[in-house]
Amino acid sequence: MARIQIDRRSFLKTAGRGVVGLGAAATWFSPRALARVESAGRQVAGLAPEAVARDESYWFAIQQAFSVDRSLINLNNGGVCPSPRVVTEAVERYTWQQEEAPVYTMWQLLEPRSETVRAGLAELFGCDAEEIAITRNASESLEILLQGLPLERGDEVLTSTQDYPRMQTTLDQRARREGIAVRRIQVPLAPADPLDIVRAFEAGIGPRTKVILVCHVINLTGQIVALRPLCELARARGIEVVVDGAHSFAHFEFTQAEIGCDYFGTSLHKWLLAPKGTGMLYVRRDKIPRVWPLFAAPPEMDGDIRKFEEIGTHPASIRVATGDAIAFHRGIGGARKEARLRYLKNYWAERLRELPRVRFHSSFDPRQSCALFNVAIEGVDPEALGDTLWRRHRILTAAISHPECPGIRVTPNVYTSLEELDRFVGVMEQVARRGLPT
Repeated sequence: MARIQIDRRSFLKTAGRGVVGLGAAATWFSPRALARVESAGRQVAGLAPEAVARDESYWFAIQQAFSVDRSLINLNNGGVCPSPRVVTEAVERYTWQQEEAPVYTMWQLLEPRSETVRAGLAELFGCDAEEIAITRNASESLEILLQGLPLERGDEVLTSTQDYPRMQTTLDQRARREGIAVRRIQVPLAPADPLDIVRAFEAGIGPRTKVILVCHVINLTGQIVALRPLCELARARGIEVVVDGAHSFAHFEFTQAEIGCDYFGTSLHKWLLAPKGTGMLYVRRDKIPRVWPLFAAPPEMDGDIRKFEEIGTHPASIRVATGDAIAFHRGIGGARKEARLRYLKNYWAERLRELPRVRFHSSFDPRQSCALFNVAIEGVDPEALGDTLWRRHRILTAAISHPECPGIRVTPNVYTSLEELDRFVGVMEQVARRGLPT
């Protein structure tokens, strides 16, 4: 299939007027909804992202794009994020279109539009569209890499004790099945120097290390790992680096060239706010032929990124609706979004920082964290704290029971209001001073 190129301006115009790739016509993004986002953007045009981050009137307009339940406070946006209303409406619209005559409407009308989504994702990541596969989630993307990279008995994969459990299970299964070795290192928590994590990986490299699996953002603590020096170090030694970007893509600004990776997997239903069950896989073009797909593909597809999408029948509706999520993200602007997420994190965390018994397993260094943060109260079990926050106060967080960083993970998003964070801080202050209620 021919490569499609698209720039930022034409992508937004395409989304707004309903002309999607390959000459097909459909509404990607409600014109009124897009107009509201663009209108809010015009009000802050020319302001630095850090200034916009503090403009509550602007973010109030963004908050209205969501249909979230305000009778509870959702500070657990790490696992999966709510989509803006326009994305949900797009899924519904494309689903109904898909059902009209699926062999035609799904396969002939909707599925080809995935190519425009592929181009939009490639633009966000700063790579060629022919290096992007659309998957179902980060796990599938990373399974493709961890199962598909050629390894021999005794070859070693290096990762950390804080890596995502499903990926560790994948490596352990391959070790049982094929006799590869898995080495896990312990990385420092909130290091003073971001390169300390790189040094920990360097110290863990052995003579048979062939692959390094590393989280761009560690899901337990929100630690951002300095990927470029790690990728350069590994490449100089002939070691492949698989990047778990589940919590970084569309969370803060970066490109493939800036992190220097050859392989990257992410979920789009996290920070891009795309439909549930969407993900992205990046494989550098010259690396595609050497990675086996999870589902068999014919030899003529060996060098085609689409070989990783050969999963059988799947809904086209959620793939095409991912274009609406891209348009929404672009409408806000990645730099503004990142600045707001950092502002929200600092808004609550700085207020708890000086309280007795409050401890953080995350770094306040902006190079090492963004929205996702891990906080603990000495003497208080994380599960009990999370349960109290939810049961008594209807505040959702994620309890982290990992022995290296026990606490609760707090993750606001662009729809989160300051009033909701005030309520969370108030409860945490009470627990820090008085303990859990009996």
